[in-house]
Amino acid sequence: MQDAEFQHRYGPWAIVTGASEGIGEAMARDLAQRGLNLVLVARREDRMRALASQLESAWGVQTRVVVSDLATPQGNVPLVAATEDLDIGLLVAAAGFGGAGDFLRRPLADEVDMLHLNCRSVLEQVWHVGQHLRGRGRGGVILFSSLLGFHGAPWSANYAATKGYIQSLAEGLRVEWRATGVDVLACAPGPVHTGFAQRARMRMSQATTPELVAQVTLQALGRRAVVRPGWLSKLLAWSLATAPRTWRVEIMGKVMQGMLPEDRARR
Repeated sequence: MQDAEFQHRYGPWAIVTGASEGIGEAMARDLAQRGLNLVLVARREDRMRALASQLESAWGVQTRVVVSDLATPQGNVPLVAATEDLDIGLLVAAAGFGGAGDFLRRPLADEVDMLHLNCRSVLEQVWHVGQHLRGRGRGGVILFSSLLGFHGAPWSANYAATKGYIQSLAEGLRVEWRATGVDVLACAPGPVHTGFAQRARMRMSQATTPELVAQVTLQALGRRAVVRPGWLSKLLAWSLATAPRTWRVEIMGKVMQGMLPEDRARR
């Protein structure tokens, strides 16, 4: 898709959550290069202000910075207020975090925050932006599932469950909204070199880069229902495709256990 066509379909403004680092930042940079104005959403104002300045200088786009903790019940209120006067054509819901290890050893508050940020917050964003997109008759929504979002994942059970919700939501809305001209894409990467690994305390030796995820995802928008950036995501999807679901869960448990630091894997 040429930049002019992309701008017409998904511009003039795009919302990118989780824009202060990782996949969100990479998506913002790629979208700015394509000529879209950006609403950058995250908690770290200094990083977003610096990114906004870089994008405006390099690509001549406009930006708005929304500082908010999307894991809180009122997290989307500032975002909705800041975009009421904008013609939003694309939502990139990249904010999220994960965790790994023994479920009962993880703080309950962290697991609840994960549920709120990865699921409830995304649901609210999709509902609000979807109202506008349906009215304009074109646009797109990119939701971030995961390699783990297609079945249970021992040692990352809650994270996998949140991503299963996102995968199902994206699949359903893609068909439901098809006649409205709104494209919905689920991105389901494997390990990615982002702050996720540090927070989850995982070994990510086979991880791909946020830049590759952004590039592959935007190339798939409007063409596919699901995109799986990274060779590991593709390999596991292909190799597990015909296995019974119970086997897939067992196999993913071995994969996840192998990515944990040795002290946590032994526990």
